Amino acid sequence: MPHNFLIECNQYLRENTQAFYNSNYFGGGRWKVEGTIENIVCTLKNDIEPYADSILQNKVQELSQILVNDLPEILKYTELNTITVCVVPRAKASYNENQLFFKSTIREVISKLSGFIDRTDFIIRHTDTRTTHRDRSGYGGSGKMPFPGITRETCAISEEVIGKNILLIDDIYTKSINIDEDAIQALLDKGANKVFFYAIGRTVK
Repeated sequence: MPHNFLIECNQYLRENTQAFYNSNYFGGGRWKVEGTIENIVCTLKNDIEPYADSILQNKVQELSQILVNDLPEILKYTELNTITVCVVPRAKASYNENQLFFKSTIREVISKLSGFIDRTDFIIRHTDTRTTHRDRSGYGGSGKMPFPGITRETCAISEEVIGKNILLIDDIYTKSINIDEDAIQALLDKGANKVFFYAIGRTVK
C-alpha cells in the first residue's frame, strides 16, 4: 500500500500536488543491503560499475512487484477510470539500455494493468543536466543543477500531454532537489489537466 503526501507549491511548482511513495529512502550504506528500496534503485541506475545481467533482472523483478502492488491503489485513490503514465527522465540525454531498466520496467508493468496508458516517453531529455545524487562526490557530470524551468529547457515534452490526467513517476523524491516539482509544473504548463506523482523512495533527511 503506497503512502500519500502533498508536494507543496514553491518557486518551481505553482500548485500543491497529490503524491505517493512506496518506502522511505535513507542514505548511507543501505544501498548495499539486499532487498532494500535503496538497493533496488541504486542497482537499476547502474551508473558506477556495471552489474551482471542476472543481478539487474533480479532487481527488475523486485521493482515490478512494488509497481504491481502500488499502482492499482494509486489509481483507485485518484477516482479516475484511466490515467496516463509519464516518467521523469534521467539527468543525461544518453544512457545505455542497461541503465534504463527503471523506465522499461514501468512500461512492462503498466502494459499488464488495467486503467494505465503508457506515455513513458512524453518527456525526453535532449540536453544534459547534472546528476544530483552524484554531484557531491564530484561525479555529477556536465550541465546545470536544478533551476525553475529546467525541464522545459532541457527536455522535449509531447503535445499529446494536453488535457491528460497524468501519473508522473520517479525513482526517488527528494524535497530539496525540486526536479520533480519542476517536471510537474512543466506538464501543467504544457496543458496537462491534472498531475499526480509517485516515487519508489522518498528521501528521509
